[in-house]
Amino acid sequence: MKQIIKMFLAAAMIIGTAISSSAATAAKTTKTTSTAKTADPRNGKITHLTKEQFDSYVCNTKENTWKYIGDKPCVIDFYATWCGPCKMISPYLEDIASQYDGQLYVYKIDVDKEKDLARMFGASSIPLLIFVPMQGDPQSQRGALPKDELEKAVRKVCLKLNN
Repeated sequence: MKQIIKMFLAAAMIIGTAISSSAATAAKTTKTTSTAKTADPRNGKITHLTKEQFDSYVCNTKENTWKYIGDKPCVIDFYATWCGPCKMISPYLEDIASQYDGQLYVYKIDVDKEKDLARMFGASSIPLLIFVPMQGDPQSQRGALPKDELEKAVRKVCLKLNN
């Protein structure tokens, strides 16, 4: 509920600044609101997360239980800039983000910059991929996956598709 309220307030701020006259407000509100949803910068591309963003988009780490708070399934990649296998799967994740634009988010967390998150998720061996569906428990995979297996995991775990 808090996430919906935050999204509503953000959309309201965008609408308020984009519309200069009160006469145009009523006519443009519906169009601007729907544009704000599709203009989410996380759609269609990889988003690098800080701990604060993780708390807003994925799960509040201050609570000691897992509760996904996103509005779409997601894939989380714990990686490092120096990691060869991490670099290998990065283009695969970019393709998945683009291919499933609007259906799921793809997040990356740099284990060297976000040590607390890496520790919480046991990301001592990377890449660590976490597939988070809207319903049910997340599933994790350590190590680089071939592109076809990565996509199968996204379709099966995140999107709940059988093929």
